[in-house]
Amino acid sequence: MTQTDWDNAKNILCVRLDTIGDVIMTTPAIRALKASQPQRRITLLTSSAGSVVAPLIPELDDLIVYDSPWLKATAPRGDSSPEYEMIERLRQANFDAAIIFTVYSQNPLPSAFLCYMAGIPLRLAHCHENPYQLLTDWIKDPEPDQFTRHEVRRQLDLVASVGSEIADQQMSLKVPETARIRVLQQLQELGINLEHPWIVIHPGATALSRRYPPERFADVADQLVQQYGIPVIFTGTTPEQELVTSICQDMNAASHSLVGCLSLGELTALLDLAPLLISNNTGPVHIAAAVGTPVVDLYALTNPQHTPWEVPNRVLFHDVPCRICYKSICPEGHYHCLRLVEPETVVEAALELLQQGQHGYCVGATVAIATSPKLLNTSSQSLLKVV
Repeated sequence: MTQTDWDNAKNILCVRLDTIGDVIMTTPAIRALKASQPQRRITLLTSSAGSVVAPLIPELDDLIVYDSPWLKATAPRGDSSPEYEMIERLRQANFDAAIIFTVYSQNPLPSAFLCYMAGIPLRLAHCHENPYQLLTDWIKDPEPDQFTRHEVRRQLDLVASVGSEIADQQMSLKVPETARIRVLQQLQELGINLEHPWIVIHPGATALSRRYPPERFADVADQLVQQYGIPVIFTGTTPEQELVTSICQDMNAASHSLVGCLSLGELTALLDLAPLLISNNTGPVHIAAAVGTPVVDLYALTNPQHTPWEVPNRVLFHDVPCRICYKSICPEGHYHCLRLVEPETVVEAALELLQQGQHGYCVGATVAIATSPKLLNTSSQSLLKVV
């Protein structure tokens, strides 16, 4: 289709059927779509898991929740009626265009077929294979054969192909004022002095391969509290209560926990107020980056595309020959890319970022710290190597 066709598209469907972090990493591209034609109406089609963050994204005008059978997180249902219902719902919405956002390991064609059947006239996506009529605008996917990009950059490049570009490429989340007030009350009850350093630690992650060992989190927290007098607050969802309880029991120092106590808006408010987050590579990393909070990211080498975007950060890992495995469970069974990161390394990274924050120093690029002398063998522009 022509650029004029896209310039005239006012009612746009953004398809991102993944979870919270993926949706957040798509916000710069969504903002570019909105900024290039301010009168546009943007609707997000996403999963139940991804939908919870939608109220915090200021660029969205509407939300459609859909758990597709071609995403691994969707439970088997053996019934295609939701697909027919979704096609009709999309048809009734009279969208001018659909943009399908995927990671390079996902096939966009099922979503493209859904939009084709709904009669959406413009359909854009990255795709490895020839989509023929399913996509009106096909960007042949260069990843991973030619290079890999940060997930944010991938989606920005996609919308740039139809004329939507933006100078401010930071991820965006809006902190609800009621959530901020509630979190300030909770911090006061915990005795946190906002004039002094304090740290949020998020030790959970959905995939086992992306979890730093609990006993090492306990060691990190102990060092921060006992040696440097820096209070720590643990966060997590209710199912992660047992994990955090075990970490706190392994600690010698006192700590605080808000596990299961925060809505997503309140977690966003907490991270917006926090001087620093220490976390596995999971959703809160992207929430923190979206609100401009520095991050120490314990980054399992399962993929290179999801490091903290445009905030001061330290990305910590132990280099391994089996890097970039894309597995939820370590195929080697040793989990060395995280397990061999020493707690002292995590503490040192946290202290560096806190000190930089006190002096107003900003690091724009990701810094990856490997704990072995080997270089990380990846072409991702999001990882810069320092030993």
